[in-house]
Amino acid sequence: MYQIESVLYTLYQIYFYMVIVYILMSWLPNARESFIGEWLGKFVEPYLRPFRRFIPPLFGVLDISPIVALIVLQLALNGLISILRYFVY
Repeated sequence: MYQIESVLYTLYQIYFYMVIVYILMSWLPNARESFIGEWLGKFVEPYLRPFRRFIPPLFGVLDISPIVALIVLQLALNGLISILRYFVY
């Protein structure tokens, strides 16, 4: 059981940092057009797109949807681990 939790948490951390790096790349000119930026975009953008659709940028420039997306990702991880613990114990 603890191996499954460990794998899930490790996958969460990897994806969390992928989202953070992708967000930080938006501050650098042409960083998202690089190989790494395009590669990260293929993995991160499909997850962020629904949040951007429903949460408009504040003042037209400040996009808080990645923060909400990361909170939802954390809640999903906690929920999944709780469900796994319920069925195993």
